[in-house]
Amino acid sequence: MMPIRDVVIFPHMMTPFVVGRESSVRALEEALASDKKIFLATQHDASVDEPKANEIYQVGTVVNIVQSLKLPDGNIKVLVEGIERGKVLQIIDTEGFMQASVRLARYAVETNAQLEAAMQRVTSLFEQYVKLCQSLNYETMIAAVRMEDPAKLTDTIAANLQLSIEEKQELLEIFDPADRLTRIADVLDVEIEKLNMDRTIQSRVKRQMERAQKEYYLNEKIKAIQKELGRGEKSEFDELKKKVENAGMPKEVKDKALQELKKLEAMPPMSAESTVSRNYLDWLLAVPWKKRSKEIRNISRAEKVLNEDHYGLEKIKERILEFLAVRQLVKNPKGSILCFVGPPGVGKTSLGMSIAKATGRKFVRMSLGGVRDEAEIRGHRRTYIGALPGQIIQMMKKAGTKNPVFMLDEVDKMSMDFRGDPSAALLEVLDPEQNFMFIDHYLDVEYDLSQVFFVATANVLHTIPPALQDRMEVLRLHGYTEPEKVEIAKQFLVKKQMEQAGLNEKNVKFTDDAITSLIRSYTREAGVRNLEREI
Repeated sequence: MMPIRDVVIFPHMMTPFVVGRESSVRALEEALASDKKIFLATQHDASVDEPKANEIYQVGTVVNIVQSLKLPDGNIKVLVEGIERGKVLQIIDTEGFMQASVRLARYAVETNAQLEAAMQRVTSLFEQYVKLCQSLNYETMIAAVRMEDPAKLTDTIAANLQLSIEEKQELLEIFDPADRLTRIADVLDVEIEKLNMDRTIQSRVKRQMERAQKEYYLNEKIKAIQKELGRGEKSEFDELKKKVENAGMPKEVKDKALQELKKLEAMPPMSAESTVSRNYLDWLLAVPWKKRSKEIRNISRAEKVLNEDHYGLEKIKERILEFLAVRQLVKNPKGSILCFVGPPGVGKTSLGMSIAKATGRKFVRMSLGGVRDEAEIRGHRRTYIGALPGQIIQMMKKAGTKNPVFMLDEVDKMSMDFRGDPSAALLEVLDPEQNFMFIDHYLDVEYDLSQVFFVATANVLHTIPPALQDRMEVLRLHGYTEPEKVEIAKQFLVKKQMEQAGLNEKNVKFTDDAITSLIRSYTREAGVRNLEREI
């Protein structure tokens, strides 16, 4: 008997291997001197040089030594052919090598329809396995398994399967050919599934590599073309970095922008992440961080502008002038926010425009009528596809300065639903103690709104949440009296409508009686919007 390592020998299998251990050489020489037959059994652990009886599998194969060749280093190269299985009954150490008493396993199998069907299934599965396994020659293997003996068929297939030593030993220890057929069919099913999975993964990896190589090639070509044209990618990043440096951002925002720029440089230009990152940087650069309008601090001019644009509303104009005077006296004012409440057409929106004109600031208007989603105010997170900043940041970009007059129109017509309450988001915007660090979900950095002159308008007060009312100074605009409407029509509305109609004073004249008749007979309103329409 001779223990072998790293190989399991099946009956009907030709196997070459090298014998080097002294005990194995003696056992081989003893076999060569007699009938050239020897019992080979695989040892459990291949690293053990002199295995004991309990370290060797009890089932092995009786083989015939076909060839032997002594090598110069003293080892012997042998070629053996498996004859039949055997189970060790007893092992005896004699004269420096092992001798074993072995019971041979001889099974007589009667061929029947069930066995033939099992053989056909195993043969078919093995053909699939060989097609998928690149290390086996298809023609050779298929020719080798064209046999009618189930014992030879199972042993030939088992010998050529790429299995672990333990799995092959398990097949060797199944003595009944019919049971072996069933077990090999199960093994082949598993191995075919593994090979199919490997092939799918390899195919996917190959496609990805080809796509990556193609993208790399195209990107390198684009870089080369841009370099030839003198506008390389590096210069674009340098330009972006320069813009970030000169944007006047606070340190935290600047650090985040430079970090985003560094990430953008490492991304492939055509990737989706690159587009998202570039859009984010563009928004950071588009928002005004230090640019501001030069404010006109002249109360007389403000009074003149208000009187030119609006007739009447003396108390309202007086309060606006007081408000502007206080803001001019205080270097960094944190006063209340004005809220004009009154019926439609009394001049709420135009008052905001007049304030901007009087102070020399830019004017932006955000309509809140029907707004239900908090994201309209605060924006969406960058993780959402097509995300954008909220209307506050978008209007600041439109203004182009950090100190515009910002009108929140129809603040009483907001509503809430499952997407959040926009009025709650406005609390931070309109609170002078908090709005210097307003955070938009998209930008995800603090933005200073403390220098913005907020003006809100509403038709009614009771629909505005109490917390929001508390942050604003409410100025009520009552309806115009009939004489005031007549004066407004004469000074503003008639001139405006004549210009729009392409007429002048020679073509048409409006008398006071005509205007009074229009007011009494054709309009019934607090403001002058319908009166303008009738004119």
